[in-house]
Amino acid sequence: MDLDLDHLRGWIGRTMTGHDTIDARRAAALAATLDLDAAPADGEPLPPLWHWLGFLPCDRASELGDDGHARRGGFLPPVPLPRRMWAGSQFEFHRPLRVGQPTERISTIRAVDLKQGRSGTLAFVRVEHALQDADGPLLNEWHDIVYREAPAPGSEPPAPKPAPEQATWTWSLAPDPVLLFRYSALTFNGHRIHYDRSYVTGVEGYPGLVVHGPLQATLLMELLRRECPDATVAGFAFRALRPVFDTAPLTVCGALDDDGAAHLWIRDADGALAMDATATLR
Repeated sequence: MDLDLDHLRGWIGRTMTGHDTIDARRAAALAATLDLDAAPADGEPLPPLWHWLGFLPCDRASELGDDGHARRGGFLPPVPLPRRMWAGSQFEFHRPLRVGQPTERISTIRAVDLKQGRSGTLAFVRVEHALQDADGPLLNEWHDIVYREAPAPGSEPPAPKPAPEQATWTWSLAPDPVLLFRYSALTFNGHRIHYDRSYVTGVEGYPGLVVHGPLQATLLMELLRRECPDATVAGFAFRALRPVFDTAPLTVCGALDDDGAAHLWIRDADGALAMDATATLR
């Protein structure tokens, strides 16, 4: 596909500012969705990555595309490739967000790039989100979005990378449609690949509902919180390497490295590495 990279790079530098307050009700709903025993109350710190409960997109129904996302060409560049996925994110945590604390988020388009992959043309868009409150910076997130062509009929997916076999911690769960629906609802994510089985199998050609990248990253962080409850996370980075579906269980894995960082990963039912992450601990 012929893409006008110079035109798409005209979006670099665009900014968008939002304000939100993550209340105790939203925190309790995510805790229930993840089957946790307790949720943070007013004034208490939100766990890392729970900031995704805030600053939700509120595009009007008439402004949505066929896939349930907002039509392209507003804040994000109008990449004319049909498939959109969360490729990964990197974080620097300065101070914890607190339940009930008014917060500002400034989002900026930082980069637009094209690459040729085994499945065709790939477009990458990097967005920086800077969160702050009245006392200063809270966190910085660099969010990488990948757009790709639909696979050719009969084409084979890339060979998977085997997941590490040795894990100190593991947590196995079945990502059923209820979990995916509740997480979509909590994050106001209209992307139909997460809840519309006829769309995801008939239009996008996946074998089942796709487990959200942010949900997988949150599960990794929850495993770390469970196993290292006194640790303070200074940085976190994850890459989504292979889609995970609701058709089979997944395993959340982790171990401490020799340098004290935590290596975290998602292993799918075939033993393949689906998501790879590192958490830097203070």
